[in-house]
Amino acid sequence: MILMSKRILAAACAAATALALSACSSTASSGDSSSKDGSLTVMASFYPLKYLAEKVGGEYVSVTSLTPDGAEPHDLELSPKMVDSLSSADAVIYLAGFQSAVDEAIEQQAPKTVIDVSSAAELVEAGSDANHPAEEEEATDETQSGETEAHDHDHEGHDHEGHDHAGHDHHHDMSADPHFWLDPIRMAKAATLVGDKLAEADSAHADTYKANAKALAEELTTLGDTLVTKTSKCQVKTFVTAHTAFGYLADRTGLTQVGISGLDPESSPSPARLAEIGQIAKEQGVTTIFTESLIDPKVAQTLADDLGITTAVLDPIESQTDASKDYAAVMQANIDALTKANNCQ
Repeated sequence: MILMSKRILAAACAAATALALSACSSTASSGDSSSKDGSLTVMASFYPLKYLAEKVGGEYVSVTSLTPDGAEPHDLELSPKMVDSLSSADAVIYLAGFQSAVDEAIEQQAPKTVIDVSSAAELVEAGSDANHPAEEEEATDETQSGETEAHDHDHEGHDHEGHDHAGHDHHHDMSADPHFWLDPIRMAKAATLVGDKLAEADSAHADTYKANAKALAEELTTLGDTLVTKTSKCQVKTFVTAHTAFGYLADRTGLTQVGISGLDPESSPSPARLAEIGQIAKEQGVTTIFTESLIDPKVAQTLADDLGITTAVLDPIESQTDASKDYAAVMQANIDALTKANNCQ
């Protein structure tokens, strides 16, 4: 068990270092909020909200994402030009409390219409249950591990995060689980809200926005029903993920999520936490450790190798990594991956 912990810890340190370096370069590119064709200019803070804006707004909106495609949204930094552009946007769609850089920019620039989807998302407090753990539990595990190497790595990460990234204070003080979009039913409610708010901002096309929102909500509800039906007879009731992003999906399906990292994907698991996950995986008959496209898979792969099980991708859909696959397509792929891994018949 000690050898297993050391191997996984080494992988964790390497993965965290690579992620920290990539985060430094994930500053959002500059954008122009003006629309040449006269459509409503909408800025969405990250991909799932961009998806909602495009589907609801249709031909009458021009949507820009503040988080570049393929970038990790938790640690978003905004260029001065992007911040300034918010003041001329017709509408900004965001999730309050998720990206501190966006929160601050909205407060500074006071866009014409601000759409905060948090009320429709029905966020769950972090620490309320096993599927939505509090971030501080991760830190406590690390402190209690007694591993000097893990403590030093964690300390270095906090120095880097606290001084170099505006968004990090938010992550470590995260009071609610932000990942509502992994529950299609919550996404449906957010779609309705976006439709209502866009209708208020552009009354000339209000009927279209509301009709589009209704159609999208129905599609998302059907997707949510598919998720529930497909996972209703899973032989394995637990799934292990790269970071704790799938709490709302777990709630909807009745499954239990076990995250290697916490709500913040940059948080590093302690040796004690990794040993605990390994024990849970054995006891629950877990066959697959799920990785993500935006997180270095070394820790998850090492854990899977030591347990003699496989890995597969379960996408948290925090960013669009493949332009040919939208939210609905990736969510369907997630359903397929989960039902296969958990032997759902």
